[in-house]
Amino acid sequence: MQPVFLPPFHKFLVVLALVACAAADVPHVLSPDYESPIVKSTYEISPDGNAFQYAYETGNQISAQAAGAFINTAEGPALEVKGAYDYIAPDGTPVHTTYVANDQGYVATGSHIPSVPEAIVRSLEYIRAHAPVPERVYKP
Repeated sequence: MQPVFLPPFHKFLVVLALVACAAADVPHVLSPDYESPIVKSTYEISPDGNAFQYAYETGNQISAQAAGAFINTAEGPALEVKGAYDYIAPDGTPVHTTYVANDQGYVATGSHIPSVPEAIVRSLEYIRAHAPVPERVYKP
């Protein structure tokens, strides 16, 4: 096997990259919450494996809880999860979010989540009420 020779410019780039990595100051990226302790943590699963629930809370006021189970739908069984999570935003505002995730999608609600504008809601209702009827073409 022959030795690999790098042109002088490539050697410079390699040395520059090593110096940049060595000089990188990452402690400013980490917040004081980086190593927050887990205060509470629970997880349960049903004996038949069709349902679960969990909850956790950290020392920096982050918490979450959820419960899920399989539900019967027209298309067959589907997983439905209902839960919530809380945290303190960087500006100090408490944030609380609840959600439902199922075969219909993911729907989250919270004071920090903007609502759908009324004009959009009205237009969606109009589209549903006035859905175009597919034209049937009969060929003799």
